[in-house]
Amino acid sequence: MRIGLYGGSFNPPHAAHRAASLLALKKLRLDRVWWLVTPGNPLKDNGHLPPLAERLALARQVADHPALVPTGLEAGLGTRYSRDTVAELIRRRPGVRFVWLMGADNLASFHRWQRWRDIADLLPIAVIDRAGLSLNATAAPAAQALARWRLDERLAPRLADAPAPAWMFLHGLKSSLSSTALRSRAARDEV
Repeated sequence: MRIGLYGGSFNPPHAAHRAASLLALKKLRLDRVWWLVTPGNPLKDNGHLPPLAERLALARQVADHPALVPTGLEAGLGTRYSRDTVAELIRRRPGVRFVWLMGADNLASFHRWQRWRDIADLLPIAVIDRAGLSLNATAAPAAQALARWRLDERLAPRLADAPAPAWMFLHGLKSSLSSTALRSRAARDEV
């Protein structure tokens, strides 16, 4: 089994989450993509974060595909940081080949994540290109630190089997849609 792990607040979930997941599913030849809908992001203010159950219900509506599986695993595992979630999933499912999925915007801030180097050492990473973010992301501290382990995108079907650290950029998705922009638009509409 080959499973992509796509973590985030999903506040709100949107079509670009689905499109990025479907792109990864196809290019990486994954069996499933699990959306790890987090109870709260340690790097963000969670004061206005809708309840997990609400975000999960919306994520299931948006995913609308049998291979895209929104989950509240982190709440069930009691993990707060992605590194701990990944380590626990690998421990519990030793026969599964996991791949961490993230947008280019997350690669740009990856160096601020708790034990980010451990994540890179635990499983391969696929970075999904986002409109206007590729150059900033590849110049970011984590991308520079991991540069020697970057694989060519033509090897995408084999990424899940690559020993970590290994990562690559997946191109083809150019959506500028973001949860932050959707929340800002909703706030303006309320005024």
